[in-house]
Amino acid sequence: MSEQTREVSTSPGRRVVVVGAGMAGVQTAVALREQGFTGTVTVIGAEPHQPYDRPPLSKAVLLGKSEGSAFDVDFEALGIELHLGCEVLGVRPGEHELDTENGPVPYDVLVLATGAEPITLPGTEGVPGVHLLRTLDDAERLRPVLARQHDIVVVGAGWIGAEFATAAREAGCAVTVVEAADRPLAGALPAEVAAPMAAWYADAGAELRTHARVAHIEPGAVVLDDGSRLPAGAVVVGIGARPATAWLAGAGVELGAHREVVADAHLRTSAPDIYAVGDCASFPSGRYRERLLVHHWDNALQGPRTVAANIIGETTGEPPAVYDPVPYFWSEQFGRFVQYAGHHTAADTTLWRGDPHGPAWSVCWLRESRLVALLAVGRPRDLAQGRRLIEAGTPMDPELLADPARPMKTATA
Repeated sequence: MSEQTREVSTSPGRRVVVVGAGMAGVQTAVALREQGFTGTVTVIGAEPHQPYDRPPLSKAVLLGKSEGSAFDVDFEALGIELHLGCEVLGVRPGEHELDTENGPVPYDVLVLATGAEPITLPGTEGVPGVHLLRTLDDAERLRPVLARQHDIVVVGAGWIGAEFATAAREAGCAVTVVEAADRPLAGALPAEVAAPMAAWYADAGAELRTHARVAHIEPGAVVLDDGSRLPAGAVVVGIGARPATAWLAGAGVELGAHREVVADAHLRTSAPDIYAVGDCASFPSGRYRERLLVHHWDNALQGPRTVAANIIGETTGEPPAVYDPVPYFWSEQFGRFVQYAGHHTAADTTLWRGDPHGPAWSVCWLRESRLVALLAVGRPRDLAQGRRLIEAGTPMDPELLADPARPMKTATA
C-alpha cells in the first residue's frame, strides 16, 4: 500500500458528494477511488439513466447503431453510491448540506459537476416537432425522426448543429441549416478559418443559410425574419449551452459572467469545502493568462483528477495540484475529423499548413513565436505533435511550420 493510501485511510469517515452524473461527476468519483480515497463517495444525477457518455448521442446512438453509451464503470465494486433521477435544489455551505427533492444530504466535501444545459429558442416551448440534442432522451426522441427521413431544419451552425446535420444526411433526410451569423462556427473560430467549412455543407447535400434569423417556428415550418418559410418535419435547435447553475442561486457560491461557477487554480470554489469541475466551471489559466470556460469532453475527463488529488491532499498534507490544461476537443462532421487544441484568442500570428479547400489542412496560432493553438482537419499527426509543442511552450520557426510536408516537431526554432 502506498504512503498516500495509508494516510488517506486514517479518515475513512469523510463524505464526498458529487452533484452531476455526467463525465465530470463520474470521473471525479472514479479518480477518488483510484487515488486511494476510502471515505464515502456519492454521485447524485438528475436523469434516471445509468450514467452515460454524451459524444455518441449525436453519432451512433442517434443513428440507431448503438442503444446507449453507458460508462463502463462498476460503481458497486468501487463503492460509489449512485442516486439517480434525483433533482438537486440547493446547497447550504454553512451547514454542509445539499438540498435535494429526496431530502437533505450532508457532506464533508461537495463537488459541483452539473455540466451545461442547451439554450432554447424563445417562443418554441411546447411547439411540436422542436428538438434539442443534449441527453439520451433527446437522442431517442430524434432517432425515429431520422428514420422517417423528414425534412429537417437545424437552427445553429455550431459544432452540435454540424454533427447533427451530418447524421441527418447520413440517414437520408433533407437538411437545411440556418445560422444568424455570416458563417458556421462564428462563436468558435475566426472568419478566415471557418469560411472554408461552409462548403462542407453543400458537399454533403445540406443547405446552409447564413445571415438567417428565425422569426418563429410553427408546426411544419420555420419562418425566417425575411418572411421566407422553410418546410420542417422537425426542427433541431443547436444555438449553444450555458452552465447548469440556476439551482445555486442564493447559495453564496460565486458565479461568473456566464453564470458559471468561478473556481480557482485548484478547482476550489468561493465556498468552503466545495469544488467545481467540467462544463459548469471556469478556471484561471496561467498558460493563457485568462479565465477559461471550456465546454468540451476532454475538460470533463481531465479536471476530475485534479479535484480528486486536492480532496485527498487536504488529508495527506500534499501541496494542492494546479489545473492548467491545454484545452482539446474533436468533432466528426461531413466526413471530416476536426481536432482543436489550445486557445487562440491571444495569438499574434496565424499560419496555414496545407490548402483549406483540400481534404486535409491545419491552422496554427502563435504568440511570440510559440504555438498556442492548433486546428487540424484530417491531420491527426499535426494535432498530436502540436499539442505537445503547446504544452512545452517550444519556440517555433514560422517558415518551417508553414510547410505541410514537414512534421511539426521538426519546425522548432
